[in-house]
Amino acid sequence: AGMLRQVSDFSDFSRGHWLQELLCQGGEPSHVQSSPDGQHLLVLQKSRLPPLPRVVAFQRHSIGGADLERNWQPPQPGLVGLLFLQSPVTLGSWVLAIVWEHGRTEVWRFVVAVGWQLLQTLELCQGARARIVSVCSQGASLVWCEERPPLDAHSDISKCAFRFCVCTRALEMGEQGVWLGTVRIVLHNSPEYQVLASPQHIFLVPATASFVTTSKFLLIWHPEKAKLTITAPSAGFIHSKVLHSSSDSDFRKLLLNFVGLLSSLAPLDIHTSSVSNSGGLLLVSTKGTVNMVEPDGTQRHIFDLEGEGLAQGIPVQLKTFGSILACALAGVLYLIDQNSGRLIEKKILSMKEVHFLESPGEEDSIQLLTQTGIYSFSFSKPEDSSRAEPCLVEMVFEEACRYYQRRSLSGSKLTVEKLKKGGVFQAPVALAAILQHSLCQKQKPAQGLQDTYAKLLSTMSPELQSYTSLELLKTCVVHAPDSEVESYCEELVEQEVSRILHSDMDKDNLAYLNSIFASFPKAAWKATRSCLQLQQNGDGLLVARATPEVWKRVLGGPQQEEVCQNQNGVVPLFELICTSFLRFKPKWLPGFVELTQQYVSMRWAYSSKEGPEGQVPLYKRALGVLARKNKHSEADDEMELELMLCSKRPKAVLQALHLLIRLKRWQRVVEVAEKFSKLSPLLNKEIFTTLLAEFAQHRELDPYLDTLWPLCPAELTTSDILTVVLQHLPHSQDPVPFSSEGNQLTIGLLKPLLQRVMQRPCIQNEIYSDALQSPTFPPPTPPREH
Repeated sequence: AGMLRQVSDFSDFSRGHWLQELLCQGGEPSHVQSSPDGQHLLVLQKSRLPPLPRVVAFQRHSIGGADLERNWQPPQPGLVGLLFLQSPVTLGSWVLAIVWEHGRTEVWRFVVAVGWQLLQTLELCQGARARIVSVCSQGASLVWCEERPPLDAHSDISKCAFRFCVCTRALEMGEQGVWLGTVRIVLHNSPEYQVLASPQHIFLVPATASFVTTSKFLLIWHPEKAKLTITAPSAGFIHSKVLHSSSDSDFRKLLLNFVGLLSSLAPLDIHTSSVSNSGGLLLVSTKGTVNMVEPDGTQRHIFDLEGEGLAQGIPVQLKTFGSILACALAGVLYLIDQNSGRLIEKKILSMKEVHFLESPGEEDSIQLLTQTGIYSFSFSKPEDSSRAEPCLVEMVFEEACRYYQRRSLSGSKLTVEKLKKGGVFQAPVALAAILQHSLCQKQKPAQGLQDTYAKLLSTMSPELQSYTSLELLKTCVVHAPDSEVESYCEELVEQEVSRILHSDMDKDNLAYLNSIFASFPKAAWKATRSCLQLQQNGDGLLVARATPEVWKRVLGGPQQEEVCQNQNGVVPLFELICTSFLRFKPKWLPGFVELTQQYVSMRWAYSSKEGPEGQVPLYKRALGVLARKNKHSEADDEMELELMLCSKRPKAVLQALHLLIRLKRWQRVVEVAEKFSKLSPLLNKEIFTTLLAEFAQHRELDPYLDTLWPLCPAELTTSDILTVVLQHLPHSQDPVPFSSEGNQLTIGLLKPLLQRVMQRPCIQNEIYSDALQSPTFPPPTPPREH
């Protein structure tokens, strides 16, 4: 258990008694903010009753100097932000920016023995009627959301809802003073947003009173890439767009293509929001659910706070210390591992109103500010080996609970305690015992186990060894130097891809694979090649030595129609691998599709509704991936042809043949005809009839007639040939029998084909040829039996 100890009773602060009085005053909760070095406390009170709203600064170990105190009288413009910004003049120094509603910004600095000094007063907004509603800082830049009231007082309500804009401006400091850079508009014609800054990104959270239809999603601005990401907790990542011009920054134009999708989303449920030290956005819902929205737009669940729900007036304090999420709610302190979502400790505090402070240099402790002083709460890290083993065992029972609950016909809730005490489900008990002994007693892993468990342990030892190796590899990735991280990540991705390809391909695993391919495309490509054992043989043909189990995972799992409604952009595994081929080895894609079809033909009957070919042909799925490329080139046209031809489907082959004819690639036309006419008599007839029609219209095929005429099907007669030719002869406007251009069809060109057909034996004669060639006719009478 963690230890709570008092580190300050405010006696080490300037005007410590007054600080305590401010914290003990009733009314609305105060806002407390500490400086980056932890030596200054700023207390902001927004009470509607006397005394006036004010902000006061207190400093530790003060040796005199000017104090900082500002107050204001409503309806004067109020204070909207206290921001500590990095100072480029002196390394590690900072300045304080006090931002008011009407845009006036005061820049202060603290000098030892002198006290607080006002460096400059600046005007942040360019319009006189602008009003700032939210502000944050990132490095030495300010980002804010301002209201720009319409000039017409009787404006449309819909226009009034989109009267806000999000702007940014650099606060530049030098020896000559402080000045502001140029204003850059990030978003205009938008609803009201609360802006929250992480080290690399800006989160835009809709205000509670904003327009209903726009309160269903969040925006994430990436300043370095000039990109906006749209995401929704109920749907995940939706869209990203690079802002090239001012028209791209128009909020309404940005959402134009997603109005239908966004209107179907569930409204946001946000009670409290805060940015974690890892760069993600922490969201607490009114139901007490804590979620993390990552900068890429994805979301993950962390923890569920106890209770029936959170009313709007109940304050929730959030702060991250390393990998620990500290949450203070109604006098209860929760310590949660934000990576695993596991509750590390829950402690009842003697005071209800607490504030988290910065604790520089103390990663294993949390500083709490209360009405009686500052306290430090020391805790053990969850990675401690003394806790790792029970946590792992507990995870087994939690996973078993979810597994059995999904398959239970009873309406009663299954808990971990019931699972442990019931004695009905032996699998989790056995697995927990095996894990507990094998991981903590590495010298004698079977000691203390039942005979049945010892046998199971011997069976599971390869899996346990694989699990241990994987955990060791993850540790290496975390602690490896930058030069070795890439190689470790490749190995980790290969293990994860291999593991999933040998597991059930459900929607969760498919979404996880999609995220791996998106985050580590090169490593995922290498892992795919390794799992499928893809390589070229001596003839240059692609071969694969993957097991039927792996092929089943590639083609099985959720198909396109099952995942197309998912808003996270998840695609089936076959499409995912095709995308990887197109990016890293496009020449291999037709060969991969052909190999996949060979597996399908061995496992499923042709056109079986149970197999993937019975739904959408594989070559069409690969063509769909090709069509989604941003830029189309001549190489893509060639790839389209190869994909249709490698399928060897009659319709696809004929489609490719017509495409080649349109492109007037006659040499390739003849090669395709010669190769694929051997597949079936019906396809042979279709190909020959198509080329005969082309031959009747122009003279491009004349150099290849010696190759084409042998392809003539046996069932075609001279009358059939002449009928096709006459149907496709071009309409000539020349009244004379022979054209002066010399490109018309003549009998001399057709003569070799007609002679070949006429010299064939009659089909009817062939039917009876065996009987006619019999040595005697009629057959002799069989001998009689006497």
